[in-house]
Amino acid sequence: MNRHGAIEITWAGGDHTFRLGLDEVEELEAATDMSIFLLHSAMTSASPFAKVRHYSETIRIGLIGGGMSPVDARLMVRRWVDQRPLVESVALAAVILRAALERVHTNEVDTSSGEAETVEPNGSTSPSSEEMPS
Repeated sequence: MNRHGAIEITWAGGDHTFRLGLDEVEELEAATDMSIFLLHSAMTSASPFAKVRHYSETIRIGLIGGGMSPVDARLMVRRWVDQRPLVESVALAAVILRAALERVHTNEVDTSSGEAETVEPNGSTSPSSEEMPS
């Protein structure tokens, strides 16, 4: 089963799925009081201006979106983010957010037969439209 925006990452002693679907993006925006686009800029600019909470909330909500229970996600963040050097979480949060920006399209789970999507030369997965005559 493939879900838009899901990414598997080895972290905290195991493999974990992180995902920011549309519902999780809205929750993250509310939790950080910042749009996902500004949050990405805050984390990845030459002079990052993200707050500690921005990193921990991205990781926590990403774990929940990946299928972890909210209680377990909170415990993981407390142990592996809040009680560890922040530098260990900076790249992880940025990768989770980048996956969401590049791949979130819906909250629906893709149950297709496993066939690969056709990607148009412009990077779109939408069917190409025929040009209209001038």
